[in-house]
Amino acid sequence: MNCLPRCLIVLLLAGVTVAGGQPVTEKPAGGPIRVGFIAPLSGPYVQNGRDILNGFLLYLDQIGYRAAGRPIQLIVEDDEAIPAVGLTKARKLVERDKVHVMAGALLSSTGYALAPYIDSMRVPMIYPVVSADDLTQRRRSKWIVRTGWSGSQPNHAFGEYAFHTLKRKKIATIALDYAFGWESVGGFERTFEAEGGAIVQKIWCPVSVHDFAPYLAQVSRDVDAVYALVLGRAALQFMRQYQEFGLKQRVLLIGGGTTTDEHVLPFMGDEAIGVITALHYSAALDNPANRTFVAAYRARYAKVPSYYSESMYTGAKWLVAAAETVGGHVEDAAAFVDALRTVKLTDLPRGPMALDEYGNPIENVYIRRVERVNGALQNTVIETFRNVSQFWKYSPADYLKQPLYSR
Repeated sequence: MNCLPRCLIVLLLAGVTVAGGQPVTEKPAGGPIRVGFIAPLSGPYVQNGRDILNGFLLYLDQIGYRAAGRPIQLIVEDDEAIPAVGLTKARKLVERDKVHVMAGALLSSTGYALAPYIDSMRVPMIYPVVSADDLTQRRRSKWIVRTGWSGSQPNHAFGEYAFHTLKRKKIATIALDYAFGWESVGGFERTFEAEGGAIVQKIWCPVSVHDFAPYLAQVSRDVDAVYALVLGRAALQFMRQYQEFGLKQRVLLIGGGTTTDEHVLPFMGDEAIGVITALHYSAALDNPANRTFVAAYRARYAKVPSYYSESMYTGAKWLVAAAETVGGHVEDAAAFVDALRTVKLTDLPRGPMALDEYGNPIENVYIRRVERVNGALQNTVIETFRNVSQFWKYSPADYLKQPLYSR
């Protein structure tokens, strides 16, 4: 990992902020645009957090930490992937640091925890990673704009794909036991069973899981696939143990995109080959914007970008475009959040994307299979579902009459 982000994190956590990558000693004319940033920079999801920060920093570096003629001052806080800590850090950023806009967070549970506070303080915030469905559905906020995805979104497409293309009929799911897991499994289950398949088991693991043996031992022999939804260290452990239990040889492993995302894929071995997942990004996407992004990311961090990196790179680009739209007048929070909702960008690494009227992206969903190419594992895109809505093929009105996906 390149030293710059690590060094920068140390400075920021010590209470120093940065503008243009340098310590702030005095306010420039007009003052800086103060951006509060939250990510897990310690704990079990530190790799996810580093990728989140890396993507954001890469774009700010490319534009010289300036937008609409004003310097950008970035203030980073570690939420430890604990919702209560995230809320405490958000209060610090808003009430003490007086940020103009917020960005970041990882877990859906953190996203849900922050939303009421963000609404009450009327501070614009972008969620490039947080995928909690209801934040752009039944509990949508005026002050939160999502530039990433909703957890069930790619899984709606994947459920149909698993039944019709993979020809699976009976599936067991193993997922982390929190909002992201419930909503991912829920989206997959809805469309898979609507087409004629059956989810015969739903196995839930605590977010802090270290050993999957008790859960893998529960997998029925009467299934033709296992759908897994894990991330971070848990994904590495799960993949190893899935093979050790002899399941890889007899039961196809599929799953949510984070299970084989590039934040963990380079640390996996042959146990990951052949695993099929769905997500709105792959570092192997072959388009001009992604080739440029991957090259820049590799040059700076000496590693392949993950979906977390791309999400925050795109989030930073979105935020800056909105600041440009309002001529840098980010103090007008209402105008700024309206600008965030109306940004249009066409050259994103993930491909085309536009926000729906609920503030959630309409974007491609890629079905990816892990392959070894030139000695390295990658998520090879084998199918593309274009312009996928968070509501899939359902009308928003009918969709929102149904309850939120839950355990």
